[in-house]
Amino acid sequence: MKFGVVIFPSKKLQDLANSYRKRYDPHYSLITPHLTLKNAFEATEQEVIHFADKLRQIASNNSAFTLKTTKISSFQPVNNVIYFKVEPTQELNHLHHEINQEFSEQNLEYAFVPHITIGQKLSNDEHSDVYGSLRMKNFDHEETIDRFHLLYQLENGSWTVYETFRLGKE
Repeated sequence: MKFGVVIFPSKKLQDLANSYRKRYDPHYSLITPHLTLKNAFEATEQEVIHFADKLRQIASNNSAFTLKTTKISSFQPVNNVIYFKVEPTQELNHLHHEINQEFSEQNLEYAFVPHITIGQKLSNDEHSDVYGSLRMKNFDHEETIDRFHLLYQLENGSWTVYETFRLGKE
């Protein structure tokens, strides 16, 4: 079974992201706008119970933090992904590092660039047009993140919450 670890931003930021994702992201209907902390990985039911215990421990050792977006960016020329750039904070980087340390046997494909995807799998021309029109806009948004989620993938390709972890001591 496939699992992943994400942060879901507030409804306000999700609505803004979805206003673009409807047009530019073929995964729009499969998952809510999110910031990926741990890319999709395969695990058995037994393995995920152990991993959830570790995530609970990590959550209790980390505090709520501020998530801030300011602009649109792109992973071009590596791939045609357009996203809200999330300012990397010490807390966010630490949380990402701790979660991924649990899977030391899995190499990270890319360096951690905190972001919320709003467009992907675009042709070069479409990417150029969309990115060109959005990159000059200001997307100032700030909110407090106090939880993250372990997701699993359903047979139809969509993702749903397996468990939610609140940051800080409860």
